[in-house]
Amino acid sequence: MVYYYLYTVNAHNILKRFAAIFQKGAFFMCEKPKFYITTAIAYTSRKPHIGNSYEIVLTDAIARFKRMQGYDVFFLTGTDEHGQKIEEYAKAAGVSPKEYVDKVASEIKGICDLLNTTYDKFIRTTDDYHEKAVQKIFKKLYEQGDIYKSEYEGLYCTPCESFWTESQLVDGKCPDCGREVKKAKEEAYFLRLSKYQKQLEEFIESNENFIYPEARKKEMLNNFIKPGLQDLCVSRTSFKWGIPVTFDDNHVIYVWIDALSNYITALGYDPDGSGDLYKKYWPADVHIIGKDIVRFHTIYWPIMLMALGEPLPKQVYGHPWLLVGEDKMSKSKGNVIYADDLTEIFGVDAVRYYLLSEMPHANDGSITHESMIERYNSDLANTLGNLVNRTIAMQNKYFGGVAASPDCPGEFDESLKAAAAAAADGFEKNIAQYKMSDAVESVMTFARRCNKYIDETMPWALAKDESRKGRLGTVLYNLLESIRILSVLIAPLMPETSLKITGFLGIEPSGWDSVKTFGVLAPGTRVGEATPLFSRIDGEKLLSQLHEKAEKEKSAESAEIEGVAQIGIEDFMKVELKVAEIKDCEPVKRANKLLKLTLDDGSGKDRIVASGIAKWYSPDDLKGKKVIVVSNLKPAVLCKVESNGMILAADVSDDDCKVIFVDGSIPNGAKIR
Repeated sequence: MVYYYLYTVNAHNILKRFAAIFQKGAFFMCEKPKFYITTAIAYTSRKPHIGNSYEIVLTDAIARFKRMQGYDVFFLTGTDEHGQKIEEYAKAAGVSPKEYVDKVASEIKGICDLLNTTYDKFIRTTDDYHEKAVQKIFKKLYEQGDIYKSEYEGLYCTPCESFWTESQLVDGKCPDCGREVKKAKEEAYFLRLSKYQKQLEEFIESNENFIYPEARKKEMLNNFIKPGLQDLCVSRTSFKWGIPVTFDDNHVIYVWIDALSNYITALGYDPDGSGDLYKKYWPADVHIIGKDIVRFHTIYWPIMLMALGEPLPKQVYGHPWLLVGEDKMSKSKGNVIYADDLTEIFGVDAVRYYLLSEMPHANDGSITHESMIERYNSDLANTLGNLVNRTIAMQNKYFGGVAASPDCPGEFDESLKAAAAAAADGFEKNIAQYKMSDAVESVMTFARRCNKYIDETMPWALAKDESRKGRLGTVLYNLLESIRILSVLIAPLMPETSLKITGFLGIEPSGWDSVKTFGVLAPGTRVGEATPLFSRIDGEKLLSQLHEKAEKEKSAESAEIEGVAQIGIEDFMKVELKVAEIKDCEPVKRANKLLKLTLDDGSGKDRIVASGIAKWYSPDDLKGKKVIVVSNLKPAVLCKVESNGMILAADVSDDDCKVIFVDGSIPNGAKIR
C-alpha cells in the first residue's frame, strides 16, 4: 500500500509521485482488458465461397469494434488440413496431400486478406508446433484413461468425417450433409465423452450464455446431451494423412482432437507447460462458428478441455448460413458465388457491408446479385454516399471548406443529435449480442435521418439570405459532425470507407467514445474535396453481363468435365451407347477434375476418354470395371488429352457423383438399346 502524507507534500509533488507509480506499473487496473476471438478453421478441400467468407468478415467486425473500445484483442483464424477427404482429393489431383493443402490454404488466406480482415494469427494444422502439441494432448488423455483403444463399427460419412448410428441417419443418409454413408469397421481410439456428460450438462445449464443463441443451446441439450453421449472415435487406421499417434504407428489422430485444439495450440498451449500468450488470452471470449458445427464445439471441445483440466471458452456463437436465394451454395447446382468475383464488381467494403447487413441474427441469410445491387444502390450510393458528397460540396461552396461554429441552433437540431445518440447506443448494444444486421441498421437509420435533416433545413435556401449565414453554418456543422460520427460507426464494417470519410473531413479517425458526444469536430476544420464513395450501378446492365458470363463458364465447364459435343433432343436416337471395360486409368496433369480412362469397347482399339470424376474416384476404384460409354461423340481435346466419348454417371446429391457400372458378364462392345 502507498501512503501519502499530504500535510508535508504540495500538489506538485503529489503529481510527481503518481507519475512514478504509473511508470512502475503499480496501477494494474489501467491495463487493457483482454478479448480473444476465433473463427472456425476452414477445411482445405476447396476454395471458400462467399458463404464461408461471411464468418471471417463477421469476426473481423467484432474484433475491430473491440479494439475501438480499448480491448487488447487477439483474433485467430486458419485452416484445418488433415483427413481422409483431403487424402482422396490429393490422390485424384495427382499431387501429395501437403501440396494440395498448401494450395488451398493459400487461397483461403488470400480471401481473408482480400476482405481486409485483421487477424492476429493464421494457424494451419500442418504447422509443426500444432502437430507436436496435439500429439502431447492425445498422449496425456490416453495416459490418464480418458482415451482408450477399441474397435469401431458403424456408418461413416466421408465428407463430414463423422460416424453415425443407424438411428441417427435421416432417410438413410448423413444427418448433417444428406450424403450417402458407408459401413466401416476398424480399430480406433475413443475419447470418453460419457464420463463427462453430467459435468458438461451442469456447466451448460449454469452458464446461460455459453451456447448462443438460445435455440442452439436447447438443441444441444435436448437432442444430443440428455439422450446420452457415446464415446467419440478419435483415431483412424484407414488413411495416413493425419497427425501420427506417437505410441501407435498404425493410427493417425482423427479430425476433432486435431482441429479443435487449434484454439489453444495457436497460443502456445503445451501439456508440459504453456507459454505466456496462452496464459494471457485463454479462455477464449467467443468462438464464432457456423451452426452446423455447434455440436463439435459445445460437446467434444468442452469435454476435451475438462479432461485436460483447462478452462472452457466463455461463449460459442453458432451463426446461421448464407444461402443463394433459398438454397445452400453447391458446385453441382451452379450457384456458388466467390468473394473475389464480388469484390471485383462491387469493391471490398461493399461486399463486407452486404454480408453484415443481410445476415439475420438467428435465421439464415440470403445473397443474390439482384439483392446486392439493390442494397448497394439504396444504402451505399444513395443514402451514405450522397449524404457525404453533398455535405462536403455545400461546405466548400458556402464556406470555402471551413467548418463554422455551431452558434445558431434551430429547429430539428435536437432531433438530429438524439438520432446520433440512438445510433451509437443501438450499434453498441446490438454488436455486443452479435446482432450485426441490427447494428448495421442502426447506422443506416441515422444516415437516413441526416438526409432528412438536409431536406428539413434546406441549406440551399439559407444560403440565399445573408442574414441567415450563421444558421447555415450551424446546419452544415451539424451535418459534418454527423458524418464524423458515421465514420466511427462504420469503421468496423467498412474500414476503408471510414478512412475516406475522415480524409474528406480533414481529420484523424476518432475513437469509439467520441460517438457519445455531439460536437467533437473542431470549428475551423477545413474539409477536402469529396469524390463519390459509391457510384450507382446499372442493375439491368450488370445482371445481363453476369448472366452472359455464367453461361460461358457453364458451357466451358461442361466441355472440360464431360468432353461432349452438345446435341439436340431430335438427335437423341443417334446416340450410340456401348459397354466398355476400363483397362487403365490415371490422373490428368494440371487438371484436378479429370481422369484419363483407357477403354476396351470391343473394337480392337483402345478408346481414350477424359472424364471429370477425379473428385469421387481414384484410378484403383475404376480399373477392371465395366461402364457405359457414349461412343459416337465428336472428339474433344481436354488439357492436351484427346477424349473420344463420355462415360455415363449420375449426380446423386449436391456434391456426389456415381459412375454407372454394368454387370461384368456383359461383353465389351455390347450396344445399349
